[in-house]
Amino acid sequence: MGRTMDFRQKEVINLSDGKRLGFICDVDIDFDSGVIKAIVVPGPGRFFGLFGGGEDTVIPWENIAKIGVDTILVELEEGNSRRRHRELKSY
Repeated sequence: MGRTMDFRQKEVINLSDGKRLGFICDVDIDFDSGVIKAIVVPGPGRFFGLFGGGEDTVIPWENIAKIGVDTILVELEEGNSRRRHRELKSY
C-alpha cells in the first residue's frame, strides 16, 4: 500500500469529467479497524491547504478507481462526494 504521507504528493483526477481536483490535504482513517475511509482534497482558492476558506471535497475510498505513481484516479458523479467546511486557522 504505502504511507499516508505519500498520498499528499499525488494529484487527484476525476475520471467522470477529466477535472483535476488538486492534491490530497488529509486522509480519513478509522483507527479501530485501520482502514482508510476517505481522502480529502482542498477546495478552490486554497494554497497548499493553508490559505483561504471554503469547503474541502471528501472522496470516499470506494470512489477511488486507481492509485498510480503520480496520480489518484477517482470516479465522482454529482453527489458522490461530500463537502467539509474548513475553518481558518490563526497562528
